[in-house]
Amino acid sequence: MADALGSGDYRYEPVPGWGRLPEGWQLRDVGAVAVDSQDRVYVFNRGEYPMVVFDRDGKFLTSWGEGLFARAHGLHMGPDDTLWCTDDGDHTVRRCTLDGRVLMTLGVPGRPSPYMGGMPFNRCTHTALSPEGDIYVSDGYGNAQVHKYSSNGKYLFSWGGSGTEPGQFNLPHNIAYDADGWVYVADRESHRVQIFNGDGRYETQWNNLHRPCSIFLGKGRCPVCYVGELGPALAVNITAPILARASASSRMRASCCPASASSARARGSSSRRMGWRWTATATSMSAKSPIPPGRATTAAPRHPMASAACRNSDGSRHDAPPRPIGPDAPAARLPRRGNPGAAGRRARPGRAEWAAYRHRCPELPAARGAAVHRHHRRRRDRTPHRAADRLC
Repeated sequence: MADALGSGDYRYEPVPGWGRLPEGWQLRDVGAVAVDSQDRVYVFNRGEYPMVVFDRDGKFLTSWGEGLFARAHGLHMGPDDTLWCTDDGDHTVRRCTLDGRVLMTLGVPGRPSPYMGGMPFNRCTHTALSPEGDIYVSDGYGNAQVHKYSSNGKYLFSWGGSGTEPGQFNLPHNIAYDADGWVYVADRESHRVQIFNGDGRYETQWNNLHRPCSIFLGKGRCPVCYVGELGPALAVNITAPILARASASSRMRASCCPASASSARARGSSSRRMGWRWTATATSMSAKSPIPPGRATTAAPRHPMASAACRNSDGSRHDAPPRPIGPDAPAARLPRRGNPGAAGRRARPGRAEWAAYRHRCPELPAARGAAVHRHHRRRRDRTPHRAADRLC
């Protein structure tokens, strides 16, 4: 007997061998599962037979969907026992009967919207329904939006945008809706679940999650929420915009490594870990390190990642003393050609500072930005943080 997982009232035992397939069949990657009112299990997968149906005990019943779906991703069972199948391969959501008859299609098969353009769909990921029948779609790998439709499939509006601020998304991977009217969005690469009202207004968020991929809400007024988390190291958002920027008030949010972005507390103030660097506003810094108002700074990380292996492109450690960045900071000097010696190497700005100046600082001349770009290209093959180089 396999060991039970969980604790207290929530303990679960794996069932080895559940889901017996016909000889020679394979499920391959399973995008999602759903259960109907008769406890039949629908497995939406990326094999030759996209929808495979089992009974409660794992006995194979039927299959359908061959030639209909390009890449299975999300599956939601509606209250009327219809399936909402989200296909990120052909950028559509299909409402189907339990035997595979298509009742409604949202999106145009095989025709994605412009990348990060804000309109449906570019590799949409999942679908949820409100008690009134409104349709919510998380979108997705090539977008950073949640789209709302009426129950008859009429497009209403969208919200979101690429970024890490409240209400923005860094790969919205799953979505759920509860009986009280709250929308839960798994903001996967920001390591959080954001919660909105039905009109898209940001309410709050859950932190301390690791790449939440899926959300399932139980029944009732206070349901248990099950969150599936993913392991590290998938380069899915390297080209996503606005993951490192300085706002008009010169407060910096740096995101140089898309594999890690989570909320934390540092020095008793609210800080955010974006990849290798921690950022905090000047008003929250310690009095021992005075910073002019409105100036941002990078604080020394308090995390095991701050090891000898975590260094900037210039070789300096990420836990080096804080260095001010932003439009109000002193102008950074470009690296000189040749070998300026150890002291010169330590004085060079790190990658996060270069990214801030090159992409977001309006005072940086174009020629200097081009020189920074060439500098990164020369050093790219000598740094282990290739994802950050692509963002820079």
